[in-house]
Parts: sequence; C-alpha cells; structure tokens
Amino acid sequence: MFKTIIWATDGSEIADHALPFAKELAGYEGGRLVVVHSNEKFSGRASGYPVFADEDELEAKIRTQVEDLCAEGLTATFTLVSGASAEAAHSIADVAEKENADIIVVGTRGHRPMAGVLVGSVTQRLLHIAPCPILAVPAVLKQSEKSTPREYSTTAS
Repeated sequence: MFKTIIWATDGSEIADHALPFAKELAGYEGGRLVVVHSNEKFSGRASGYPVFADEDELEAKIRTQVEDLCAEGLTATFTLVSGASAEAAHSIADVAEKENADIIVVGTRGHRPMAGVLVGSVTQRLLHIAPCPILAVPAVLKQSEKSTPREYSTTAS
C-alpha cells in the first residue's frame, strides 16, 4: 500500500522516535524511504550568509542514519531542502508531491525554536497542506532500543 514513504526529520530525538514507523512501512513490499530534512535559518547573518542552527551536525547525523538504513537493506535516499522555519512544511510537502509519496511520517514535536506547543508547527501545517496522509508519531511515546512500532499498540495507554 505504501511504496514511497517520506520521513521528515529535524534531527531531534522526537523525530528519531518516528523513524521505526517509517522503516516498518518502507520494509513492506520493497518500499522506498525518502528522508527529508529542512535546514532552518537563524534570523541573523554572518559574513553575508545565513546562519544555520547546528546544521552541520544535524545533516551529518541524518546522513549517517540514511547510510544505516541502506546497510539494513532498505532503499533510502536523503533530500535536503532549505528555507526558514515557516517554510519547512511547504518544502516537505513539495518533496512529497515530487516523489509521489504515499505517506509522510513525522514526529509531533521537535526541538527547533519555532515548534508549536502541542503538535509542532511543521507537523501541524503538514496536516493541512500535504498531498498525502500524515502519520504523526506522538512525542509521548518513549522507545527503548529494542521496541518496535507494533509494540506501541499493545503497550500504549
């Protein structure tokens, strides 16, 4: 049912909690996982260039996650999009449309400065503009290293 899965990540621990769900969906019937990260700009500039919040470390972390996914046998690619925090949801939705995505998997709250109080501004906006269904993984789910998405349905209250 889901052939092309987008995992939208800001590099936060909450976004990482959504990854097992994306992996499980991509593991069925040869699915393809497209990892999307929207780098966010601070409002300042340094030497005429926009200043990014710890973007080098985040991008390196996410690239390593994509390499690990490929090493696990999944078909995974990395797409980096640029823009301000307010544009992240639109950028992710654009990638989903371009990739003909069947679903976007995202955490409900990240660590970025513009995150919403309950759901997260990017996730909340995606719910309104995405060209496909959204699987929003709640921030309250805590995942042990051995737990899987299916275990959540039996242990969550």
